[in-house]
Amino acid sequence: MNDLLSLGQHRIWKRMTVSWAGAKAGDHVLDICCGSGDLSFLLSQKVGSDGKVTGLDFSKEQLLIASSKQHSKNCFSNIEWIEGDALNLPFSDGSFDAITMGYGLRNVVDRPKAMQEILRVLKAGSRVAILDFNKSEELLTSTITEWIIDNVVVPVASAYGLLEDYKYLKTSIRGFLTGKELEKLALEVGFSSARHYELSGGLMGCMVAMR
Repeated sequence: MNDLLSLGQHRIWKRMTVSWAGAKAGDHVLDICCGSGDLSFLLSQKVGSDGKVTGLDFSKEQLLIASSKQHSKNCFSNIEWIEGDALNLPFSDGSFDAITMGYGLRNVVDRPKAMQEILRVLKAGSRVAILDFNKSEELLTSTITEWIIDNVVVPVASAYGLLEDYKYLKTSIRGFLTGKELEKLALEVGFSSARHYELSGGLMGCMVAMR
């Protein structure tokens, strides 16, 4: 579905996110709101057999899908799946060398709390990379994004029986933060630096913040 709707571009966005997070061989890294595991699998390749990936999500169903994919590929033994809350991460302070979060911050009920928790479990000098739809400050870009959602994403999702999973997107993006607001939030909770990158003409965005 993601391949169809993004013409394969989502794979590029996710690889860029993992790269910006700065994960390297031997690292212990966290993928928050991991879903079915796309970012976790990319992180697994980065950290290698001496590293460890923890994929966390509140949805047991998504974690079961991720675990099934892990076993079918039989080459990602360094991933552990944990059912948990992004607002109350079950980890000690400074546990991770890098963190990713894909399409999760937009949907949590308390974004400052989520960012505080990310800051708490991240090691000093390490980075988090947060990928999501971009709430553009440009009227033309936001209009194009909403047109794509209404006329491409939702109809295609409906044809596949996934209308409920996609029809909320337009409202959700409207209620999200702009790139500048995401940078401001990161700095306010204590990150030392933050920068938001627009991808694919402003359709997507990735905010990179350093502890």
